[in-house]
Amino acid sequence: MKKIQTQGVHHITLVGANRQTSIDFWEGVMGMPFIFEQPNLDVPAESHLYFDPGDGRLITIFTNEERKPDPSRNPEGIGNLHHIAFTVSRAVYTQIAKRLDERGIKHSGEVDRGFMYSIYFRDPLGQLLECASYKFEPPVGYTHADVLYEAHTIRVARGDHHIDDAHLADAIEAMVARNQRTLSDDRTAKDPYTDRPPLWG
Repeated sequence: MKKIQTQGVHHITLVGANRQTSIDFWEGVMGMPFIFEQPNLDVPAESHLYFDPGDGRLITIFTNEERKPDPSRNPEGIGNLHHIAFTVSRAVYTQIAKRLDERGIKHSGEVDRGFMYSIYFRDPLGQLLECASYKFEPPVGYTHADVLYEAHTIRVARGDHHIDDAHLADAIEAMVARNQRTLSDDRTAKDPYTDRPPLWG
């Protein structure tokens, strides 16, 4: 028996309403370029729209001009999609609430998740979305998942409730120590400020 080894998300497909609602939201609000369109190969009456969420992968939407937008919250029962999270830079993240407010789109406001900042809102069809900004950059040669695995190990060893800044900082330090060479015999933390003045200025 063998696993089916995945190597990333290829694409996510949502059931949309009419074509223009999808274009106006995914490109006009979320900034995802509308890269191509073709018929839904399984349902000829539908169109299949493709958007680039920023990493070259795909968000795709099935649209049908007979369907009207329904903003009712999508069901969040067992087996249903809860939300989709998209990566944004910190600079973009700080602007999201204002830009949603300008459109009258309700949102959660900033949420500190310990290892990232999040903001939640719904698309015009009631699907919950998240824009997330990591608090850290991984060391060269590592991924965000690598840092989070390391931070989790540190958190559990300390008996802490959830990953926070200290776990991330210590994880990054440990990963750099393992991965990057040094000419020093002793690379432990030091305090070179033995004769610091009473006031800094």
